[in-house]
Amino acid sequence: MAAPEQAMLDLIARESTADPWPAVEALAEAAREQQGPGVLAVLFYGSVRRDQDEEGGIVDLFLLVESYAALPGSRLRHVLNALLPPNVFYLETAFEGRPLRAKYAVITLSQFERAVGAGALLPYFWARFAQPTSLIWSRDEASRARVHAALAQAVETLIRSAWPLFEAPPESADFWARAFTETYRSELRAERKGRRAQQIYDAHPVRYDRLLGALPQGRRGATGPAARRRAKLAWWLRRVLGKTSSVLRLLKAAFTFQNGADYLAWKITRHSGVEIELTPWQRRHPILAASMLVWRLYLRGAIR
Repeated sequence: MAAPEQAMLDLIARESTADPWPAVEALAEAAREQQGPGVLAVLFYGSVRRDQDEEGGIVDLFLLVESYAALPGSRLRHVLNALLPPNVFYLETAFEGRPLRAKYAVITLSQFERAVGAGALLPYFWARFAQPTSLIWSRDEASRARVHAALAQAVETLIRSAWPLFEAPPESADFWARAFTETYRSELRAERKGRRAQQIYDAHPVRYDRLLGALPQGRRGATGPAARRRAKLAWWLRRVLGKTSSVLRLLKAAFTFQNGADYLAWKITRHSGVEIELTPWQRRHPILAASMLVWRLYLRGAIR
């Protein structure tokens, strides 16, 4: 992975270590205990991190590990994690007399670095970690430095992927709204793409303005008609491959995510307003049910 721009790296490092979250730290410790001593770092990201409120929500964590072989679980689970990362798990713990809930994903640090790198086609990782992220825990300084570099690289990869789409240099707000709209289009999502993309920028406009300004124009990607055509083709390919990957991850979650069908139904209802009632058969057969449910929800407009 190429060295990130120093100004961007400094911004990311300050952001990722600011304002401790005791409740989230308790969840991170519980997740580390479940996965064992091979954990190198724990990241906190997602809507709870962005909105600065863990009350009533499900916290999103990412565990970066040394290798899959040292983790608990079957060899099949480890192989699936390596082939289509990440594996996702559900966690509940108590903190100061109240319950806390999280879903956490697991991936090796080296695989994470590749997934946010300049050569990574799909935005599943770099779109998420271009957004505000806290490094809740790291095993040592070397791991911390690698994580900071990877987070900065995620921002640069997003910028370089979206910058060529514009005929003229855009305003920061317009750039980030378009960039996140494109990433939403590459996944099966319950949210309305344009509105959600704008909300992401509006939640932290100064942050995004600074990050865009920290990357020199020469590192933002090529411009011009030919570059724009290539960028549009790349984003079309991301939509095709990304939506396919989203379906495969839903199927894979049946092996790893406790009560995953109920969580998926809650998530879709929360973001789209479409009520999902699961039958006992769907809960007993999540793999068969998931494929039918995804198609039905798509036709109803719950996911795009």
